[in-house]
Amino acid sequence: MADRFNTAATAVGVVGLGLMGSSIVVSLLMAGHAVKAIAPLPEDMEAGPRRIREQLLYCKAAGLLEGAVEDCLVRLTITDDYGALRGCSLLQECVIEKVEIKEQVYRKMAAATPENPVIVSNTSAIPISTLQLLVPAPERFLGLHWAEPAYATRFLEITCGALTTPEHAEWVFALAHQWGKEPTLLRKDIRGFITNRLMYAVYREVLHLVAKGCATLEDADKCFRYDAGSWITLMGIFRRMDFTGLEDHAAVFRNYFPRLSNASGVPPLMQQMVSENARGVHNCNGFYEYTPEEARRWEEAFSHFNRDIHRLARLYPSNPVTPANV
Repeated sequence: MADRFNTAATAVGVVGLGLMGSSIVVSLLMAGHAVKAIAPLPEDMEAGPRRIREQLLYCKAAGLLEGAVEDCLVRLTITDDYGALRGCSLLQECVIEKVEIKEQVYRKMAAATPENPVIVSNTSAIPISTLQLLVPAPERFLGLHWAEPAYATRFLEITCGALTTPEHAEWVFALAHQWGKEPTLLRKDIRGFITNRLMYAVYREVLHLVAKGCATLEDADKCFRYDAGSWITLMGIFRRMDFTGLEDHAAVFRNYFPRLSNASGVPPLMQQMVSENARGVHNCNGFYEYTPEEARRWEEAFSHFNRDIHRLARLYPSNPVTPANV
C-alpha cells in the first residue's frame, strides 16, 4: 500500500490536453509521476506539448519546480493511442463538458485498462453520480475538480458519487497531498460541488446589486478584492467568523438574509454578455472593455499573481497557525 502513495511508482493517465488538461499534466509531472497523456484532438497533439513545456519553464523560473524541466519531460508520454494508459493507477479525464463525449472517452479508457484503475473527471457541471454510471467499475469513479492553473493553486475538490467507495476516495485524497494541494473531500454528490455553489451565490448577488443600480461593476470588484481578498487565503469563511467574533452573526443573518436575491433565472446583464458573444479578455469584450495590450497585461498579471499567492499560501497552510508560520 505504501507504494501507492509514492508518486514515482504511480503512473497517471490524462485524457485531454486543452488548457486545463495541460496544466494538470504539469502539476502531476512536478509531483514526480510518470504521465501518459492522451491527445484525442489534432489541436491537442499540436499545442499540448508546447504548452506543457512552456508551463514547466515558467514553473522553474518562478521557483515552483525544484528539479530540471527535462527531468519532468522524460517522464511524459503524449500520444493519441489509449493503449498507453495500461498500467496507470489513476486516470484523469479532462474533455469537453458533454456527457456523450465523456462516455466515448470512458469506453476507450476501459478497453485499454482491464485492471480497472481509479477514474476521475475534472467536470464542474455534470453530477459525478451520472458520470460514474458510464464506467465498468463505478465504485472507482470520482470527481477531481482542479483550479486553473493547476500547477500553482492549492485548491483541489474531490467529490464522491453515489456509488463511490470510501477507500478509493481516501486514496485519491491522500495522493493529492503529494501534489502540494490542500484538498477537500465532498462525500455527497451535490450539484456544483462546494466551490461553484459558493461562488455562484456571490455572482447572483453582485449582478443583482449592479442591475438595481446599487453599485457599479468597479465598486463591486473593489469591495470583493480589498475586503474578502485581504483575508480569505489565510482564513476561509468559518475561521473568519471565529476571528471576528460569533456573537453578532446570528443577528446579522436574520436582518440580511431576507434581503438577498433569490432569483432563479439568468441575470439580464449576463444574458446581454452572452448575446454579444462577450468572452472577456479572450476577445477583448466583457463587463469591461480591453485593448489587446490590456488583455495581455491582465493575463500576465494573473500568471505572476498565482506565483505569489502560491508562495503565500504555503506559508500559511490550513493546519493551525503556529509561531513557525508567522
